[in-house]
Amino acid sequence: MTPAIVFDDGGGKLAPLTDLRASFDVRTGALTTLERMKLALDLDVIALRTPEGLAQLTRERHNGMPVNSWPDNPGLESGVLLLNGRCPISYEPIANLEVGQSVLEESSGDLIAAMVSADDAKRFMASGETAPASAGPIARIPGVALLTRPWHVRTFRDDCIASDLELLGDAEPPEIPPGVTVFGGHGLTIDPSAKVYPGVIIDLEHGPVAIGADVTIRPGVTLIGPCAFLPHCTVLDKALIKGNTAIGPHCKVAGEVGGTIFQGYSNKGHDGHLGDSYIGEWVNLGAGTTNSNLLNTYGEVISVAAPGMSNEKTGQQFFGAVIGDHVKTAICTRIMTGAILHTGNMFAQTAAVSGCVGGFNWSTDAGRKPFRFDKFLEVAKAAMKRRKLEPSAAMVERLRTLHGQATTAGPAVA
Repeated sequence: MTPAIVFDDGGGKLAPLTDLRASFDVRTGALTTLERMKLALDLDVIALRTPEGLAQLTRERHNGMPVNSWPDNPGLESGVLLLNGRCPISYEPIANLEVGQSVLEESSGDLIAAMVSADDAKRFMASGETAPASAGPIARIPGVALLTRPWHVRTFRDDCIASDLELLGDAEPPEIPPGVTVFGGHGLTIDPSAKVYPGVIIDLEHGPVAIGADVTIRPGVTLIGPCAFLPHCTVLDKALIKGNTAIGPHCKVAGEVGGTIFQGYSNKGHDGHLGDSYIGEWVNLGAGTTNSNLLNTYGEVISVAAPGMSNEKTGQQFFGAVIGDHVKTAICTRIMTGAILHTGNMFAQTAAVSGCVGGFNWSTDAGRKPFRFDKFLEVAKAAMKRRKLEPSAAMVERLRTLHGQATTAGPAVA
């Protein structure tokens, strides 16, 4: 195994993806980027580095892992791989780096990976620098190689899910549960603890399907690969789950879902279409909530990453929405193509939700006003309590900081 330090350099404009997690903890496919890195590159991650505002949350998420500190007695005899957490998939040059070599993103010059000595790795951890001076580039990856905008989860989605399903797939086909119809030639993985009810249809013609531990697939569901279902998630009766979808842990989904990644702990428990989107944690989409993922002109989707920023081309014809953590929508909410909905928003409006909506707003037909933090926290705690969880002190403090930044940032909509 290769000793490695995975770091979040804070680059790009990635909120709301990285409001409550480091870039390497974003679910960019069936797996988070860090999970994929470990498996695909056979890494022994010895430490993590994040912006200071995310350090304590990262420590909680990776219990026992040194964060922003050098590990005790790492026992390093060879080089250490420094790997940018904004790099969602592994590139061939990374696996073959030698000490003193690095790989950059050509367009930005940002570091993707570098192999350095243990002493240089220690200095890198302490300095907070974005690239070690000791490693010269041997390769530059053209195009978009690092996440720099929220919609880049859509850019990399298909490649990430394909890679993850290969990593998660079983060598031997599983026993098909009674009453389940399976067709197509791609792989199928069903954890022995999963419950797949009679009447489920699994279509493997276009890609594999992976059903993880303690997953429940209710009667009448149709699963179209490639797609993945992470531990403890539930797919409700008669749902249609289309290709390039990954349902994160402890999620509950229904209706029509395609090309969408759920980070975890979120609910879409009723009918409604959701396509080509990313859903954070603790999101609840009310009954009938539906989004658009294609313009009437069939043109490239234009989006705005954060309030006050300019329109940008996303490079995508099919792109729905990026919905941040703790967003709630009322029944029959309509979400327009390319929407970026930041953390902590509450939508109860009859007009369609569109554009970029800054964090912590309460939107009704009477207008949009700031979501008071005490009221927001009350709702967040109530939602988490249903899963027998509660926000940690570090989580509350981070949310309070984000709330303060959002309510002093100016216009909520760009």
